[in-house]
Amino acid sequence: MENSDIVLEMKNISKVFPGVRALSNVDFTLRKGEIHTLMGENGAGKSTLIKVLTGVYKIDEGTIILRGNKIKISSTEEAQSHGISTVYQEVNLCANLTVAENIYIGREPMKHGSIDWKKMNTDADKLLQERLNLKIDVKKALNNYSVAVQQMVAIARAVDISKGILILDEPTSSLDEKEVKQLFKIMKKFREEGMSIIFVTHFLDQVYEVSDKLTVLRNGELVGTYDADKLPRIELVSKMIGKDYSEIEKNAKTKKEVVNKERENFIKTDKFGRIGTISPFDIEIKKGEILGFAGLLGSGRSECARAIFGIDKATSGKITINGKSYSYIYPQKAIEEGIGFCPEDRKVEGIVGDLTIRENIILALQARKGIFKYIPMKKQQEISQKYIDLLRIKTPSMEQKISNLSGGNQQKVILARWLATEPELLILDEPTRGIDIGAKNEITELILKLAKQGMTILFISSELPEVVKCCDRVIVLRDRNVIGELSGDEIEEGNIMKTIAGGATA
Repeated sequence: MENSDIVLEMKNISKVFPGVRALSNVDFTLRKGEIHTLMGENGAGKSTLIKVLTGVYKIDEGTIILRGNKIKISSTEEAQSHGISTVYQEVNLCANLTVAENIYIGREPMKHGSIDWKKMNTDADKLLQERLNLKIDVKKALNNYSVAVQQMVAIARAVDISKGILILDEPTSSLDEKEVKQLFKIMKKFREEGMSIIFVTHFLDQVYEVSDKLTVLRNGELVGTYDADKLPRIELVSKMIGKDYSEIEKNAKTKKEVVNKERENFIKTDKFGRIGTISPFDIEIKKGEILGFAGLLGSGRSECARAIFGIDKATSGKITINGKSYSYIYPQKAIEEGIGFCPEDRKVEGIVGDLTIRENIILALQARKGIFKYIPMKKQQEISQKYIDLLRIKTPSMEQKISNLSGGNQQKVILARWLATEPELLILDEPTRGIDIGAKNEITELILKLAKQGMTILFISSELPEVVKCCDRVIVLRDRNVIGELSGDEIEEGNIMKTIAGGATA
């Protein structure tokens, strides 16, 4: 393509938040009639780049050039006035309004000073049928329709506003396979009509099915822009996680014992899953082993763990815990069955910021005992001090608010909370994310120590060296599916990357 095909250029874009450089001199070019996919792991900068382009954030440095003209975008309304429309992962519409009202809200056709309902309904019906091949009753409230249809309505609204640039930010997260195929059909149709689409996703298979170009970001920096059909999957995985596959292969050396297959199961799942979250999976977690979950962002690692602990209620299959079978589980029952869960997002799902360190530590134990069996203060203090000493939590007092601690020490308090329940199985979802190297090493050493003492551990981490170091077996996931298992000497970074990519190195 020639320069005349360039619709949008973002040059040297930088964005800084207090203590974090979210984007650093990032370049991005979008051409007419292409689907250009943004790829990157958590914290890569994808969302920040989109929010800069759509006026949610103001850029600190850099230039945005739209159709040859330098522009400034300081609000979402301004972005829309430039013909840049966005559809987010969460459908941002009014469920109680009709389909037609949602499409034209704020832009209703008027007649004699009032809304022209007939024209609005006719236009909405025509837009949905001609552009999205969707025939529904536009006079019905949006909440009568499925999430997939609501997503299509959001796209219809965006397309009607758009003057050639459509941003789809994780639009497939809530869709099933059939619905994704329908969406891709529509995206390809838009591309043929000359529309330029920025597609944000973390599903590898989807990337290669629909993309013309791929731009990879990592830690707020541009890794590169590539033709989708010329970038092998293994290279894409390497670029996203910052590991050179050939170097890893060259330096690979591990010697691990294979877990005895005859060892008793603590957990066994049979077609266990949740519609729209994780495909039915069959796994075994052996007593006393460290089982790892590996995969890219959105692969289904956390979703698997959340189904096992019962945070997200399973909709299919069964789970067997210590010989007892359940069609689904819930957290209180999981705790009673001896399972502990340290969540991925400690600030949202882990710590209770207004409570003290002591109160945070005894939280799960108190829940296990029930509200009528209050743990005496002296016992609370003994338990808290035991784990403050064991985990070397740096604090002047257990009565200090947990929100005053560093990230690493907060993570240790959450670990202490679940260790206090003396679990048989401890689920650790990204236990070392966002903490310093010293604290990371302490936590991984503790994990190995706990396993030696007989605890069963389910370990989820984006850090492949940690997975290799800690795990006896590794389950690999991609695009919400369990796709492979590695054990013993097979557990190497290169093998994990190769499995994630689909087994191909070229």
